[in-house]
Amino acid sequence: MLIRKRHGWELPESAAAPEEHFLGRRTLMKSAGAGLLLAAAGGAPAPLSAQPAGDEPGGLYPAPRNPAFTVDREVTAEELVTTYNNFFEFGSHKEIWRSAQQLPVRPWTVVIDGMVEEERTVDIDKLLASMPLEERVYRHRCVEAWSIVVPWTGFPMAELLDYARPLGSARYVRMETFGSDQYAAPGFRQFWYPWPYVEGLTLDEAANELAFLVTGAYGKPLPGQNGAPLRLAVPWKYGFKSVKSIVRFTFTDERPVSFWETLGPDEYGFWANVNPDVPHPRWSQAMERVIGTSEMIPTQLYNGYGEYVAELYKGLEQEPLFM
Repeated sequence: MLIRKRHGWELPESAAAPEEHFLGRRTLMKSAGAGLLLAAAGGAPAPLSAQPAGDEPGGLYPAPRNPAFTVDREVTAEELVTTYNNFFEFGSHKEIWRSAQQLPVRPWTVVIDGMVEEERTVDIDKLLASMPLEERVYRHRCVEAWSIVVPWTGFPMAELLDYARPLGSARYVRMETFGSDQYAAPGFRQFWYPWPYVEGLTLDEAANELAFLVTGAYGKPLPGQNGAPLRLAVPWKYGFKSVKSIVRFTFTDERPVSFWETLGPDEYGFWANVNPDVPHPRWSQAMERVIGTSEMIPTQLYNGYGEYVAELYKGLEQEPLFM
């Protein structure tokens, strides 16, 4: 008889939400228009006149839950995950959710360019209709030493790679959030930041089975403050790598320089793998605060996902995993 040993990060079945809550039929969605509207010409950019987050065609949520991706902690309450956020386009405080949920997400287009067989611009609904959506429960560890557990809905990033068809010479994927010419988010007034927000992964990281492109949470479309309509989740890395509200994937042979790496290369590096033994220059990473509780718990290397990703970093031992 085969006895399956539960992974250290898995959630016991007794703690998971009922299966019927997550199972649902996935139907194709119709295209919702051409692309992101440009801001009005002249003066300060005008806000988009479009659907805010959550007002997307139905039929995708809840998506089937993938039981292979669960964790050994309780899921964080939805009201906490949707109201305790970082999204610097809307401000540098944790109460940005009120303004960020107004982010218009329809129409929305995604550009795929760079070292690919064919550059293209795709409507978000056409993209989602071609992808196999599922629900995964992931840990999320912020570089600020707090953590949450979230049931994300989305699709493996490997599916996006298949869709994009990068050339064999490509080594990285650079991801970009919307800019001030697309939506007049209040954070853009902080002109000293290197807008737009940019992040990057190696193609090996992007193809890893954990890398996940998120479109929803808690069985519903993703709200604006959590990165609607399309964000990244790479749970073995610090949260700032999980770029929100993506409008562009660029495939390249040059390693991208990310938003936070540009601002503080001695504090925020390209790899940003969760590592309790490598402190941030201003605080320890050995422990983390579990949001919604008074609990402090030890941080795990790769956020507990080492069996999936450790092989990616063989031979890079001399490069700091955090910086």
